[in-house]
Order: sequence, then structure tokens, then C-alpha cells
Amino acid sequence: MSLADLQQLEAQAVIGTYARNPVEFVRGEGTRLWDDAGNEYLDFLAGISVVQIGHCHPELVKAIAQQAGRLMHVGNLFYTEPGIRLAQRLSERGLGGKAFLCNSGAEAVECALKLARRNRAGGDFVVMEGGFHGRTMGALSATPQEAKQAPFAPLVPGFKTVARDDPAAFETAVDGNTAAVLLEPIQGESGIHPLSEETLRAARAACDRHGALLIFDEIQCGMGRTGDLWAWQGADVRPDAMTVAKGLGGGLPIGACLTSPAYAGVLQRGDHGSTFAGGPVIAAGANVVLDVVDDPDFLTAVTRKGEQLLAGLAGLGLHTRGRGLMLAFRCDDGPDLARRLLLDHRLVVNATGPDTIRLLPPLTVSDDEIDTAVERIGAAL
Repeated sequence: MSLADLQQLEAQAVIGTYARNPVEFVRGEGTRLWDDAGNEYLDFLAGISVVQIGHCHPELVKAIAQQAGRLMHVGNLFYTEPGIRLAQRLSERGLGGKAFLCNSGAEAVECALKLARRNRAGGDFVVMEGGFHGRTMGALSATPQEAKQAPFAPLVPGFKTVARDDPAAFETAVDGNTAAVLLEPIQGESGIHPLSEETLRAARAACDRHGALLIFDEIQCGMGRTGDLWAWQGADVRPDAMTVAKGLGGGLPIGACLTSPAYAGVLQRGDHGSTFAGGPVIAAGANVVLDVVDDPDFLTAVTRKGEQLLAGLAGLGLHTRGRGLMLAFRCDDGPDLARRLLLDHRLVVNATGPDTIRLLPPLTVSDDEIDTAVERIGAAL
């Protein structure tokens, strides 16, 4: 089927919520993608921080295929090893409590919101300007962006918004009726904005004063993306709960809500559930991703590669922000530049707004591929 045929079929059959680029990808390997005409691209988006260990990593493909050949699904009325083993590993390497596995980042956020409300009935939530937590009704209510919220009002009540990086705001926003403060340590969808350590510490202190949960959304910035396994480790501000997704599956749909020991028993039997959560095939794949990423030498390399990419962009005179391999730079027309990089220079990136290009390459990207990406950006500019 040609690209034109696909576009016509999409217009007939697919609800039109996506603005797709005019490229059909048919194959991937490592940091490379190929379209239906055989053109090779360098992928510096990784499916929006999903393809953490590269396209079609051989160990990931092997684990998925082997598990699919044994057992694909039975549901959570029975025991299967891969999901329970994954939950144990995430709990130990996360916050030391327990894990709820689900199918996406938005679902992980929904679980975290329910955890906080179960802990403090009727409590409110404090979220931050520029935050993005998902598109389900609860997660959308926690996403204070008018363009995304307005068409679906009224939303879930009980959400208050504080300004980005205003540590003093938590002193008045958080009180005895606050169920949780929900933040991204590095805001992703709004254009890669790391929150300051002062802001994260202020949120932690306010939650401690009033007995509220501090929840970090690490759906985009977690799983080694920053050079630490979790972004909160770089700031040394420990949350009470954390949401994880995207890169955990390496390309398969998964999410998880992780708790500290103090909140591991808040949700009771029957409080929450999911048909597909923790399924054997998905969990088998996620265990392989964790095998690769949760390694000190691997994470050190991510930090070094991030510094190399940052230096290359700075050499082009670009104003950059971010940490590790989660970077962005300012430009005059982000959407136009992203399109030209894709179509003219075979570099896959993403514009998060009118003046920002976001770079999220697979963590397995090579030094030469980083240099090539910088050259292509320079050529496009």
C-alpha cells in the first residue's frame, strides 16, 4: 500500500486526532529508521522517549518472541511470573514500596491520583503550570493547558495550579486538605523545562508539613533518560509515589505507579484494576529494557552522550536546556524546522511549540550518530 493509499484510508477510517508527517516508516534498527521508499533516517525522537534501547534491540525482540510463543495473556485473576518479577524489580529500584502495573502513562497517573485520594479522602491536588500528565479525564484535569482542557470541560474538580519554578507558591497552595502535589521533575511536553532543585525541595517540604503525597511524573524523564535511572535522583528529592511508562516498555505499551513503603498499602483489593496490566509479553520485554538501562556504566554513558550533544548544539549557537539525552533548543519556527529536518535531512525530531525543538534519541545512540545529528541540524539552520 502506498503512502497516498494509507493517507486516503486514514481519512476514511481513523478518527482525526493526529497530525501525521507524510512519511511511512516500515523498519527500524538501533537509532535508524527506514521509510517505504528505502530512505534511511536518524531517529532523535525515539517515539517520544519510548524506544529507550533502540529499535528492535535483539534481546528485547528475543524475549518478546519467546514469551509470545509460550503464553500471551490470562489476566490478573491468575499468577504469571514476568509481571510480578518486573513489579518487584521496579519497587526495589524505585521507591522501595510496591508497584501497580498498567498500560500507559495516563493510566499510571490515574492510579497515582486514586492513591492520593484514597489516602486523603476528598483532598485537592496541586499541579504546575506547563505540566502534562495525560489525556484521560483525571490526568487531563492535572494538565493545566487551556487548549487541551477547554473542549472537555467540566473536568474533575479539585486541582490548583502553581507557577513554574516558584518555590514560595507551595507555602500557600499546599494545606491540610491537599491530597498530593503532582510534578514532572523535567517538564517534557511543554518543551523540556527542568524544575530547579529549590522548587522540588519546596514541594517536598510543603508535603511533609501537611501530610500530602509528593508524586513525581517520570513518564518521559525516567528510565535513564537523564543519566540517572530516575530524574529525582539528580536533585536528591525523593517522592512518595512516581509514575513511569514510555521507555520502560522499549516500544511496547506499559505504565507503572510506584510507591514508597509508607503508601504501599493504601489501595485495597478491588480499588483499582486493568485487564491487560502486567501481561506476560509486555512484562517480559520491560524486564529486558530494565536489564540494559539499570547499569551504572550505561547510565554514565548517557550522561557523557548528553554532554556531547549539548556541546554540539552550543557550537551551533543554539540556546539549549535539559539534562542527559533529554534536550531542547530554541528556534524561530519549530514546526517548520522539524519538518525540514525530517524531509530534507532525514533527521527525526519534534517541535513542542512554535519556538522549540525537542531531542530524545535512544539511549543507545552512538557518538558518531550524535555528531551526524548536529551536522544535519546545522545544515537545516
